[in-house]
Amino acid sequence: MKDKRSLRHLGGKRYRESPGLTYDEIEPGAVIEHRPGRTVIEADNIWLSNLAMNPSPLHIDAAYAAETQWHQPLVSSLVTFSIVNAMSVASLSMRAIANLGWDAVRMTAPVFVGDTLYAESTVLSKRPSKSDPSRGVVRFATRGLKSDGTEVMHCERSILMAVVPEGLTEEYF
Repeated sequence: MKDKRSLRHLGGKRYRESPGLTYDEIEPGAVIEHRPGRTVIEADNIWLSNLAMNPSPLHIDAAYAAETQWHQPLVSSLVTFSIVNAMSVASLSMRAIANLGWDAVRMTAPVFVGDTLYAESTVLSKRPSKSDPSRGVVRFATRGLKSDGTEVMHCERSILMAVVPEGLTEEYF
């Protein structure tokens, strides 16, 4: 994949942010590191656990969690999934037409308050849409990693993206 600049020069000293990749810029096999990382805080775990109606004391009751094998609250898998996938939005799906879904979601190691998470995605495949040639489907494998390199989750994700018509610049997308 070519270098992708995040700013487009509009003229003079004026620039416009231009995040995200287009279908045409994506190459199967490419690995995209999503930055910055994100340190999980207690509010993330409590708020999202309550918002998602996940009342498990393993996530929201420190006294209960202290008596478990973890000896502390475990960050809900919904929190981990949300943070890792949100990190990929700026590059993978900022210009998407639709998120088509996730497959093979696996939580592979525990996450605790104070852990810093990073994400990376590998482009598995891309193909033109079967129903509309102005669109394409891209499939990614995304991994969530702690700052020490421990994988905490992985999943596959499919995104529907616009194909930039020949002769048009990406400023229209």
